[in-house]
Amino acid sequence: MPSAEYEITPTRRKTAPDHIGFLPNPIRWLVISFRQVHVRTMEDLLDSMRTRVLRHADGIHFETAVPRVGLGVLRQRTVPAIMIYEPMICIVIQGEKQVLVGNSLMRYDSATCFAASVDVPATSCVIEAEEDKPYISASLAIDPDMLKALLADIGPFAPSEPTQGFGVAPVTRELLEAWDRLLALFDTPADIAFLAASRQREILYRLLQGGLGPMLRQMAREDSYLAQVRRSVEWIRRNYDRRLRTEALADIAGMSVPSFHRHFKATTAMSPLQYQKSIRLEAARRLLATNADAGRAAYEVGYESASQFSREYARQFGVPPGRDAARLRDGVAENVMVI
Repeated sequence: MPSAEYEITPTRRKTAPDHIGFLPNPIRWLVISFRQVHVRTMEDLLDSMRTRVLRHADGIHFETAVPRVGLGVLRQRTVPAIMIYEPMICIVIQGEKQVLVGNSLMRYDSATCFAASVDVPATSCVIEAEEDKPYISASLAIDPDMLKALLADIGPFAPSEPTQGFGVAPVTRELLEAWDRLLALFDTPADIAFLAASRQREILYRLLQGGLGPMLRQMAREDSYLAQVRRSVEWIRRNYDRRLRTEALADIAGMSVPSFHRHFKATTAMSPLQYQKSIRLEAARRLLATNADAGRAAYEVGYESASQFSREYARQFGVPPGRDAARLRDGVAENVMVI
């Protein structure tokens, strides 16, 4: 009976299982497999880098056999320490670090990379380190001439907005490979003179492709706001003990005073006066550690009022200068310079 047969047929179509939906999707498993290999590759690179650094360093080494490269190995967390970050790149191979620049708080670990393109006072500390799993890092001072030559070879990039003079961005497998090749030179010191520059250039090239690229490109351009601010920063660092005149600094930067204030704070995360104060206090602390008394230290770094110096020093370092000086000389102060 045609009518009955007609009614059964759609029912079978509705209830019959879709066997195609139960078949494995080979493309999906290929993607999952690729991701697993990619993750393992990143971890293998980090393992290789950890092994290389531990063979050649324990503690903090700002200078090493490879020019412009520093290494750090710390087996315990540190209290916040104040230092000047010059233009540099820092990669954490194991552990975690915290950096405060002005009001900008950053954390970075083996998944990220820190870079500064201008001298900035920073408070930093290692927040993840253990005896059997130490904090391990490597740093590379940026060679401006190398960066400019590299950019000239690469060719023009699309224009970018002004950026801060420091920042954190994710690392890539290609960047880790470049770092691993650079660190491999510690195992073959005869190669350093011939290969160090090309391997550092490779690291800069990889960074230019990522999130820190706009900042590095502006660092290399003499007409960028960042480069203009850097000229005033260099003047403050050389003359921190002199009275600061904003108009003169704006002239050095080639900007109007309002524009200079805006771009200086955008670049360094602090005002010119705050910047100078941080530089002065850091210099005063170095003097106190070498047996200078608080009054002499205050005068030498440019303070006219000893009471103002004492107040600002205590606010910066947590203790008055006299007490901190005693702790520094007795080795009690636990501040550790970290990279």
